[in-house]
Amino acid sequence: MASNTKSKALFDSEEALMMVKELRVTFDCGKTRSYEWRISQLKAIIKLTEENEQQIYQALHSDLSKCETEAFVQEIAMLKNSCRIALKELKHWMTPEKVKTSIATFPSSAEIVSEPLGVVLVISAWNYPFLLSLDPVIGAIAAGNAVVLKPSEIAPATSSLLAKLLGDYLDNSCIKVVEGAVDETSALLQQKWDKIFYTGNGRVARIVMAAASKHLTPVVLELGGKSPVVVDSNINLKVATRRIIAGKWGSNNGQACISPDYIITTKDYAPKLVDALKTELEKFYGKNPLESKDLSRIVNSNHFNRLTKLLDDDKVSGKIVYGGEKDESKLKISPTVLLDVPRDSLIMNEEIFGPLLPILTVDKIEESFDVINSGSKPLAAYIFTNTKKLKEQFVMTISAGGLVVNDTTLHLAVHTLPFGGVGESGVGAYHGKFTFEAFSHKKAVLYRRFIGDAPVRYPPYTNTKMRLLKALIGGGILGIIRALFGW
Repeated sequence: MASNTKSKALFDSEEALMMVKELRVTFDCGKTRSYEWRISQLKAIIKLTEENEQQIYQALHSDLSKCETEAFVQEIAMLKNSCRIALKELKHWMTPEKVKTSIATFPSSAEIVSEPLGVVLVISAWNYPFLLSLDPVIGAIAAGNAVVLKPSEIAPATSSLLAKLLGDYLDNSCIKVVEGAVDETSALLQQKWDKIFYTGNGRVARIVMAAASKHLTPVVLELGGKSPVVVDSNINLKVATRRIIAGKWGSNNGQACISPDYIITTKDYAPKLVDALKTELEKFYGKNPLESKDLSRIVNSNHFNRLTKLLDDDKVSGKIVYGGEKDESKLKISPTVLLDVPRDSLIMNEEIFGPLLPILTVDKIEESFDVINSGSKPLAAYIFTNTKKLKEQFVMTISAGGLVVNDTTLHLAVHTLPFGGVGESGVGAYHGKFTFEAFSHKKAVLYRRFIGDAPVRYPPYTNTKMRLLKALIGGGILGIIRALFGW
């Protein structure tokens, strides 16, 4: 059963060191490497999810006022799907991959063997606290590692529930949970890990990477950025608007790393887009969206105040064309659309991570690509268009973690696509087999026999040997024959 180390002053660097040592002993005995152990733990994760679904809903509602439908679709169902894919594909993933060899090593055979890295640390985020905690853990287990999970203290109900459930369902000699805040995380980061997987913001990511560098520990950093939406005029506006809303306010009220951060459209088309957003938002969340049960609340007062500051900026306070209502007592901010926001405003210079959606306007839609590329590379970028040339230009021109054409956020659900950032939006990727690979080392193995030992390798070197070596390294059969005959 997985152990829980509660958030108390007891958990310091000494305690962390002892825990990592124990896990390393367990890993070194080979327990986590067997197919049977990996499968048993993956099945246990599905079991804990199915048997405690109501408790998970309650924890997510306590932390974020997340509605049950959103919690099911975007957290529970996605996690179970991730687990089932791992169960179905694990034997295939674990099978060594046969690869070709060259004539220089003839006779020989070769393969790539995926081996577990060892003892790994997963530090998860508060915005999807169930999914983002356990999805990397699934990959770490599938790859055969021992794991420590550090859930986010900003989602305390889910953190506490994860500690309890992993304690009740999983193998505590190999999988542990450490609850806590900065002190506990700092104690963990002082240790030597074989990989650190962090989901969160760039500021903390720099701390994680600096700590990892002391031990040359590799990292996966799942971060964020300002994910743009380019809206062309030759589209089905109603469908596009609904998909933008689903990706923005239907994804934890904009508190998602791949939520649309801002829209770029033409000056001529912007009024139609604003009207469509107003119409569909009212259909989805009613005339008083602060009362809607389908919108998550802002996670805490710090983030509420941060978002309020973005709205109160003199450069944008007069740009609100829809929404802007706030209820601090309930930590609620209504869906808010802003038009013609200056690019030097506060809201355009940090990731919004909330229910505010600025619209920038350009004269020609092609100008939007320069606007996007003038900033840091985002985690995601979206375009709505029916123009083939514009789609191709978007794919070729925009560097982002992932792109979606004529929708938002859905690439997250495709397990055959890697999910991760580029530049400041992240390092490394995961989902499906990519998570298994993130927690594996691809070990190169070459097999040879004692026959076919070529004297050409050994001194004394002669002109004939030199000709043969050149032919062998060049790889051409004709060259080898010519060398053998001295031609």
